[in-house]
Amino acid sequence: MALITYREALNQAMRQAMEADPNVLLMGEEVAQFHGAYKVSQGLLDAFGPKRIIDTPISECGFAGLAIGAAMMGLRPIVEFMTWSFSFVAIDQIINNAANMRYMSGGLIHVPIVFRGPANGGVNVGATHSHTPENFYAHIPGLKVVCPATAYDAKGLLLSAIEDNDPVCIMENTILYNTKGEVPESPYRIPLGKADLKRDGKDVTLIAHGRATLTALEAAQQLAEKHGIEAQVLDLRSIRPLDEAAILACVQKTNRIVLVEENRPFCGINSQIAALIQEKAFDDLDAPILSVSAIDAPQIYSMPLEKLQLPDAQRVVAAVLRLGLRGASSP
Repeated sequence: MALITYREALNQAMRQAMEADPNVLLMGEEVAQFHGAYKVSQGLLDAFGPKRIIDTPISECGFAGLAIGAAMMGLRPIVEFMTWSFSFVAIDQIINNAANMRYMSGGLIHVPIVFRGPANGGVNVGATHSHTPENFYAHIPGLKVVCPATAYDAKGLLLSAIEDNDPVCIMENTILYNTKGEVPESPYRIPLGKADLKRDGKDVTLIAHGRATLTALEAAQQLAEKHGIEAQVLDLRSIRPLDEAAILACVQKTNRIVLVEENRPFCGINSQIAALIQEKAFDDLDAPILSVSAIDAPQIYSMPLEKLQLPDAQRVVAAVLRLGLRGASSP
């Protein structure tokens, strides 16, 4: 095990995948000579050369389509978007082509491709660079969507995604790139569709994904220290496929659920999970399902206001307290 950053874990996963399989390649804007906009591809050009680490023109539509064609012919491309906000330029390629090709060919043509890059607000880059579109892409049959919250998960999920025969969208968070965690140096895989219980507890479950998982963990710590409430935190890790069994097990254990995400509330991931619980575990609930999400507006450019727009630990704690829980330290 080594203490490395989230950024280094992604780099390590790509390096190990390329060493193991000559069909794996990376393409995107500035991924080669500049080492990536966020330095995730640091050193890969020197290790694998310009035929496998490819700087592309500023045309997501063009290089996404090129990569999809390469995947259909047997390569395993990794496409880096400088931000997932720019993926909308390639929406036809991703949704109409990559997602549908296996189905429309009767299973004869696979599209083993990874689309990855930052998908988050909170870094003061304005509304056109700050989307969190995991709900949008998870809506599309044929696409898989994962949102790693830790360095350990980032490496394991990326290695699984590269080896998957279907297109996988990996939503990273630029704020997480410098966070550190213990990561095995050898390759390992985390199955897509497997949630992870990041903290155990008996009173309430906080369900989150991506950076919101860290927000939920901070809130759980505050609830324990200040209110004597033991909250468990379930990190979805994968949005589609979704680990329904893990979610329902949490409902059965704590009987109270607070959902946390950095996406906007309308048609978000929280809404999908709430519908799942309502349908399959309603009788296990002792209180309404509560949702904490971003304020429903285009991403605010002003840094102080953007901090208010995204959920924080205090908002999560306030939601839990609305459930009327009385912890061990409560009077």
